[in-house]
Amino acid sequence: MTKFPNTPDAISAQMTGAFRNNEAILPSPAIQNHAAFLTYNRTGILECVWFGGSLEGKSDICIYKSSFLGKKWTRAEQLTDDHNRSEQNPILFYAPDGRCLLLHTAQAGGNQDNCTVQIREIGNNATELPVPRGTFIRAAPIVRKDGAWLLPLFHCTPKNGAKWTGRHDTASVLISTDAGINWKIHKVPNSIGCVHMTLVKCNKDTAQEKIFAFFRRRQADYIYRSQSTDGGQTWSTPTAISLPNNNSSIAAIRMKDGRLAICCNPINKDMSSDRRVSLYDELDEDKRPDADGGCDAIWGVPRAPLVVALSSDNGDSFDDIIEVHNSTGKCLSNNSIDGKNQELSYPALIETPDGGLDIAFTLNRRAIAHVRIPNNKLGTTI
Repeated sequence: MTKFPNTPDAISAQMTGAFRNNEAILPSPAIQNHAAFLTYNRTGILECVWFGGSLEGKSDICIYKSSFLGKKWTRAEQLTDDHNRSEQNPILFYAPDGRCLLLHTAQAGGNQDNCTVQIREIGNNATELPVPRGTFIRAAPIVRKDGAWLLPLFHCTPKNGAKWTGRHDTASVLISTDAGINWKIHKVPNSIGCVHMTLVKCNKDTAQEKIFAFFRRRQADYIYRSQSTDGGQTWSTPTAISLPNNNSSIAAIRMKDGRLAICCNPINKDMSSDRRVSLYDELDEDKRPDADGGCDAIWGVPRAPLVVALSSDNGDSFDDIIEVHNSTGKCLSNNSIDGKNQELSYPALIETPDGGLDIAFTLNRRAIAHVRIPNNKLGTTI
């Protein structure tokens, strides 16, 4: 298990990017850092993007990027700067046509039901993806055998002028067959409460690409799973797997040896009485009444421990669960400087060239932490 510091000042002192004993804390000029995303660039360098600023939902929240040079993460580079919107949930996509595309969400305050999804080549102006207002992204797109791009979405659906609370959120996949020129939405049926859809290809070569999807749940009960046998055009109704979920983000990938790896907080509403009213308690800017109906969205369940769970059967069972880091997981406030937030959340997960795992995650809302699990700590292959 890792040994990261646990107070804002101590974390800040170690935000140097230095990689020692398979761990690091990334540099950032921001007080709050959250929602890491990992990818390799075309030269094989590991890159991380995340959002940072003073407080999630504030207009000073923007996207940062750092690169891992083997022994150290580089100084954070600011990629966006919209003074009117909170820019969140970044994704770096190295497209088959050679472009490096940055995708992220942009919203005013905590009004997730008015969010747009932005896409751009780094250094160029952004354009909006053709999706309904209130659409969010979190997980990486995948590319089908025929070259089509599949981008998982979730929709923070507004209801009758009421404030967004997560009660009516649903999932879908956005598909482009012409390298992002045109897109079509394919809905996941009966997916209310299923968000942060994460796509994982089947571990066997099938005639029509079979794809699994794994979901965070607003109901804070379990991770849910759906599948498509026609390349993402139609989906089964999501059903629960055995891993608990606390209404916080997960990460799932297919490893080269065929195993499924899921990084998550294995805790749910039945394992803690901690609750908060909503995700944006501190902002208090939206005076609309809370939405009703839909699902019972639950906020405030602790976001710890952080583990990696390994499965040889696509999530039907788990052969091994490895603890990455632990804390109280307290997340009743998004504040990054009073020391009360102890969450280990929003993991990003990627396989190293030699079969290990790199994990980036939110450390107490103060910083992005990086942990590498060597391949010899991941058990036997299938």
